[in-house]
Amino acid sequence: MRELELDITGMTCASCVGRIERKLRKLDGVDPAVNLALESATVTVPAEVSDEQIVDTVQRAGYGARITGGAQQAAPGPHVDDHTTSTGAAGSGATSVATAGSRPGGNLPSHPTPAPPDAGAGAAGTTPSPGSPAAPSADAVTGSPADRAAAPTEGTEHNEDGAGRNEHHDPALETTPAQRRMADLKKRFWVAAAFSVPVVVLSMVPGAQFPHWAWVAAVLALPVVTWAAWPFHRATAVNARHLSTTMDTLVSLGVAAAYLFSLWHLVTDPGMTAHAHPGEGMDMSSHQLYFESAALVTTFLLLGRWLEARAKSRSGEALKALLDLGAQHASLVAEDGTERTVPVSDLAVGDVFAVRPGEKVATDAVVLEGESAVDASMLTGESVPVEVGPGDELTGATVNTTGRLLARATRVGADTVLASMGRTVARAQATKAPVARLADRISSVFVPVVMGIVVVTLVVWLLVTGDLNRAFVAAVSVLVIACPCALGLATPTAMLTGTGRGAQLGILITSAEVLEDTRSVDTVVLDKTGTVTHGDMAVSAVTPLNSWSRDQVLDLAAAVERHSEHPIAQAIAAATPHRFEVSRFDSAPGGGVRGYVPDGMKARFIVVGRESWLRDNGVRLDEQESEALDRARADGSTTILVAVDGKLAGFIDLRDTVREEAAGAIGELRHLGLRPVLLTGDNAAVARGVAGQVGIAPEDVVADVTPDGKVRAVADLQAAGHVVAMVGDGVNDAPALTTADLGIAMGSGTDAAMQAADITVVRSELTAVPLAIRLSRATLSTIRSNLFWAFAYNTVAIPVAALGLLNPIIAGAAMAFSSVFVVFNSLRLRRFAR
Repeated sequence: MRELELDITGMTCASCVGRIERKLRKLDGVDPAVNLALESATVTVPAEVSDEQIVDTVQRAGYGARITGGAQQAAPGPHVDDHTTSTGAAGSGATSVATAGSRPGGNLPSHPTPAPPDAGAGAAGTTPSPGSPAAPSADAVTGSPADRAAAPTEGTEHNEDGAGRNEHHDPALETTPAQRRMADLKKRFWVAAAFSVPVVVLSMVPGAQFPHWAWVAAVLALPVVTWAAWPFHRATAVNARHLSTTMDTLVSLGVAAAYLFSLWHLVTDPGMTAHAHPGEGMDMSSHQLYFESAALVTTFLLLGRWLEARAKSRSGEALKALLDLGAQHASLVAEDGTERTVPVSDLAVGDVFAVRPGEKVATDAVVLEGESAVDASMLTGESVPVEVGPGDELTGATVNTTGRLLARATRVGADTVLASMGRTVARAQATKAPVARLADRISSVFVPVVMGIVVVTLVVWLLVTGDLNRAFVAAVSVLVIACPCALGLATPTAMLTGTGRGAQLGILITSAEVLEDTRSVDTVVLDKTGTVTHGDMAVSAVTPLNSWSRDQVLDLAAAVERHSEHPIAQAIAAATPHRFEVSRFDSAPGGGVRGYVPDGMKARFIVVGRESWLRDNGVRLDEQESEALDRARADGSTTILVAVDGKLAGFIDLRDTVREEAAGAIGELRHLGLRPVLLTGDNAAVARGVAGQVGIAPEDVVADVTPDGKVRAVADLQAAGHVVAMVGDGVNDAPALTTADLGIAMGSGTDAAMQAADITVVRSELTAVPLAIRLSRATLSTIRSNLFWAFAYNTVAIPVAALGLLNPIIAGAAMAFSSVFVVFNSLRLRRFAR
């Protein structure tokens, strides 16, 4: 079995998802999970089912499909081009396999190369899985660095046929289908609005009418009901081929019926509006023209679709943010010691490369020479740098802060930790089942019922009266009044108002799908660093010994530490305003610092750092001092030793500081009926200390967890029956944010965390988290009330229209009123939290 990742185009509602999944499940052993919000699918495929069968099945269902990951490997055989491979059974359309991205994790969804024009009906661009002939992982590259020196290193990588691929990320080349679709909807909406306004004025304002105005209205409405409404007509045609209906079906039929019925009346009576005069107008009941209804329905629905597209336009960018963390180049060290800058994609397992202070580690590696402190906060979210030396492992994308390191690559490309995290996010996004939109669920029954009522209305009126015109008017009245304009606006207008108010409050809600989760959430998992705490190291305690005072210990240590670039040194230096001159300063990466500080007529020899550093400088701790050190370390703080003139003078404890508002925010979460859980990669002693300060029970603390461990912790809570919200800020939190039922990112965190989250708290205040949940619940309540009144309106109006008691003009006005009601109901959210 293998997992195949697809991009799917053409889906508009939950029924589309169901149809694709039903078609794919007809293939033996295939298990699909289609994601409407991300317009993607993860399909578990047995070995005997080819990629072409999967793509062809989706295409035969009426949708576009493109493979983005997990493509089949080509069968062993003669030489295969390293960059482009065709797979598939004989007689089927070949699948063009795009070159893998040059960044670590090239098997992740990126920007696949389009299939060539002659690739066949089933062609689809793919990004191959690691190890496939189309995309050899970097560890498969053989030869010494010198052997690979001739390969292109900058700008564009070339295939054997001379074709290149973009390495500069030209935005024009990276425009996604979703972005193009959003731009298309925007264009269609504005064109429709521009033509609809004069149509409405001519049709509804008697004083604006002139002789034969109806012909002008017909011409103005034509581009609206054809070109602008084309997405609805196209979806209707696709669904009709499969004997299925959606909300698009009602829109298309209602628009077409209103326009064609009006045009038929106008053609049969060309002089219908010949007697109108400017400033006088004509009796509205004297004609059967509904051009304005056709135009307004189209315009309102396009507005709704465009607003929906905008709300989810950022979906899936977490993967790109994760991959962009990786270094782009590495300083490759040859056997003779010379250095050469090469793209990270050229690195192979076993290559030796240098990492200077301030540079990112190119790939997962082991240290050969040098000592330094490595800032892993972008991956771990934890503020304390990791000291490394010979034999220690390095993770790609972390930052070397102090000394120069020489390292040997141990994992490259798709095998790195960064790539693994990216795959975790991709898997969570692809398999997470979003709550289907309520309107789509109901429309699966509503649309066929309305169409049935239209047919019954037409037949009954013909049988009872024999009057085709009255029968058609009644049937069109049903279609027009049932046309789901209010249904289409129910979600986007509430979302627009709710998210607008949220932006004022520093809260960003990314899509409507996340709102239902806020209603059922019962557990809130809080990442410690950067969420409950500030994420910056600060001096928490100073313990003086051997007759030295607190201020003396801190001032002497700060005098020496301020010359170091180490984050802990900078935190100690920032803890006091006093500054002293230092001579003969020296530092050891991973150890500490030393120097001489003048004190009257003599200079004090100050040594600051770890116990091993003091020992190297001739400072030995006696039994009492060792016991005092153990007590200082007991609470989990980072403890730095200070020695003066060869004797221990005291300890300085540093820890991450708790946010001032954290305790109040967690109390408010409890008031909302939510259980707070603290999750951290830090040690248990520190985690329990922070939990005690903010009011979280000790049994609700999970410490010493890796990024994957955070995902498991969230999954364990879900398996126990809890609906989980995750609050985090680091890249390491991104997989857990997507795995949780509701992901909330702090705005002070990384882009990857914010883009993986469902809700982002821009204010970076923990009190905004319960406020975000309250706002989400209020927005969901508004959407539900909008949908209720939209359906209630239809429930009452459809029978009235079917009985012939409702003129289509009145039906159009009622439909417009239902839309206005939905908009005004949504505007109530503007008063939230005032």
